[in-house]
Amino acid sequence: MNIRPIPATLLLTILLSGCGTPVPADKADYVGTWRSQEMRLSITQEGNINYERHRGSAETSINGPLQQFQGDDFSVGVWFISTTFVVSKPPYQEGGRWKMVVDGVELTKD
Repeated sequence: MNIRPIPATLLLTILLSGCGTPVPADKADYVGTWRSQEMRLSITQEGNINYERHRGSAETSINGPLQQFQGDDFSVGVWFISTTFVVSKPPYQEGGRWKMVVDGVELTKD
């Protein structure tokens, strides 16, 4: 029998994928994929967050479970490692499109 070890990053991804707090009903408008030229933010109903942001040659990406909402803002991460996304304008409709402003960037929902 040939057993291969599971890479640590794959194992961590598997373990964390089911650890998100589901998006509460009153925040359902947050669910979806949001984009701008420099940012992509995907929020699933199950509470999984996928974030990418490009600033010049720098790129930031975060994949993790939703911890909680604090007003309009939300935290992503596990245990003591987390980041908070500051939502200055929660989801709203404008010209038939859903938009929101996160960390100072206006995003449009796909």
